[in-house]
Amino acid sequence: MAKFAQNLSDPRRDACCRGLCHATERSGGARGFDEANDPLEPLNRHVFEFNRVLDGLLFKNVAELYRTILPEPVRDSIHNVIANLNEPVVFANNLLQAKLERGGTTFARFAVNSTVGLAGLFDVATRMGLKEQIGDFGQTLYSWGIEDGGPYLVLPILGPSNPRDGIGMGVDSYIDPWRYIATDVGISHFMWTRFVVDGIDKRVKAGPELDEIERNSVDYYASLRSLFRQNRAKEINNITRKRLPPTKTSTAIPTRQNSGPKPATKP
Repeated sequence: MAKFAQNLSDPRRDACCRGLCHATERSGGARGFDEANDPLEPLNRHVFEFNRVLDGLLFKNVAELYRTILPEPVRDSIHNVIANLNEPVVFANNLLQAKLERGGTTFARFAVNSTVGLAGLFDVATRMGLKEQIGDFGQTLYSWGIEDGGPYLVLPILGPSNPRDGIGMGVDSYIDPWRYIATDVGISHFMWTRFVVDGIDKRVKAGPELDEIERNSVDYYASLRSLFRQNRAKEINNITRKRLPPTKTSTAIPTRQNSGPKPATKP
């Protein structure tokens, strides 16, 4: 669930999470599935349950131990280092999307945080007004005209995605310069260590939102699917002036409803 956790870790989405958990899904949630909406739903639900069990047995416990042992300033510094290591990939995608201004900001952030910020331990660039940019190859493919990402797809461990964005993750990993630097200097375990620490960091940040969604949702799978789609649409809209068309089906989330009588309305 690392990829989805990354979406939830943004505090700007907290209000969105809370609001979505009080909506009602017209499609019926777990009572059936719409092939046009989620044609791989039976398979996706199996993978989702696998991820959910693995999260409960391992990831959630490790994240809680991580949060307990390390004080918040240390966790923030680790998060900053991981974000700084990802800046070259963001920069490459900014350029591939022809977003030169964003690319310049990303390059400046990397230069400042890698030097003045002591290899990214401190996010000096944000304090200087250099806002963190986003950029991945899934977005790049969209900007190149592949607007349909394909059917909703739940990947083992990584969580919600689609074929376009799944390919994008693979390309991002391939063009990541740290992969080749680590190989050249003989640190073969560097990328795996970075991947694990990044996943723990994202799980810690997303923990409260995931718990709230699971607590309030009748169908946890449908809830995360809906939230993923809305968050991804926002990220896509962030790289293009073209607004995405509304989805074919409702993206609201089924929640537990109070069984008490409704208050009478005034005449």
